[in-house]
Amino acid sequence: MRTRLLTAATTFVALLGMARAEPCLPPTPVPDFEHAAIRTTDLGHRTFLLEGVSGTVGGNVSVIVGDDGVIVVDDMFGQMYGKLKAAIAAITPQPVGYVVNTHFHRDHTGGNGAFAQDGAVVVAHENVKRVLAGGSRSGLTCAVTPPAPEMALPKQTYRDTMTLRLAGRTAELRHPVDVHTDGDTTIWLPEANVLIAGDLAFFGRYPNIDFLYGGSIDGMIRGADELLELVKPDTVIVPGHGPAGTPATLRDFRTMLADARERIARLKAAGKTEEEVVVARPTADYDAKLKAGERGIGNFLRVVYRSLPQG
Repeated sequence: MRTRLLTAATTFVALLGMARAEPCLPPTPVPDFEHAAIRTTDLGHRTFLLEGVSGTVGGNVSVIVGDDGVIVVDDMFGQMYGKLKAAIAAITPQPVGYVVNTHFHRDHTGGNGAFAQDGAVVVAHENVKRVLAGGSRSGLTCAVTPPAPEMALPKQTYRDTMTLRLAGRTAELRHPVDVHTDGDTTIWLPEANVLIAGDLAFFGRYPNIDFLYGGSIDGMIRGADELLELVKPDTVIVPGHGPAGTPATLRDFRTMLADARERIARLKAAGKTEEEVVVARPTADYDAKLKAGERGIGNFLRVVYRSLPQG
């Protein structure tokens, strides 16, 4: 325990130093957790999508109900735990046996500690545990997130693939390498024909790409291609953010990523600075289609620009 605390403290100090070394964008607005609500969508086959409404209060949550327990995928910000638990209880009285983290970002892992205290086993890729234990920072705002407490760390980790089973349900976990982060997990539910993509897919909005932790625009495009190889024509796809979609929705997302990559890379190769690219608005057609705000547009252009190969 002492060794882990010392290591986490050393990492945290290093992150603080990194944050001061670069120009930083304004901090992300704090969500209005008090007035936030959760919308539940029945995806069929005892599988449900829980989305935060009334503001950005965390990533999507999937609830997979078995005969003797529940698998929950992601758990929003910690402030949403009470509302999230109530939404799950409205679906089923079965206890939460597993919580799967699709990656380390706190809008997907904030409830880990509370669910673990309730008896759930938190499961994630091994890199998620490493980053949560050491703390992290935003490559755009430079905001530093301190190490997570021991209770909130995954208790079961895996490297390539893993299968979770409850009576009547199977969840097949797979690690796509360096897509959105270096610790992503996708979950295939064979009985329900549902693919939970985590932040490999964003529907109806621009994605975040964590270029400090293994993510890149090229990785996101490759990740979309790999997901499209897995799905069937009628598969329901749960993105990390946005409503559930279909393979056609995912193909549209992939097209947007490729178009944005080409346009931004062309400007970067021509010597345009990041700020000049943001001003140029090379994704104006998608900006309008997605009804994206200024912050969302700028953030997307910046993460693509910064994640492109150098030279």
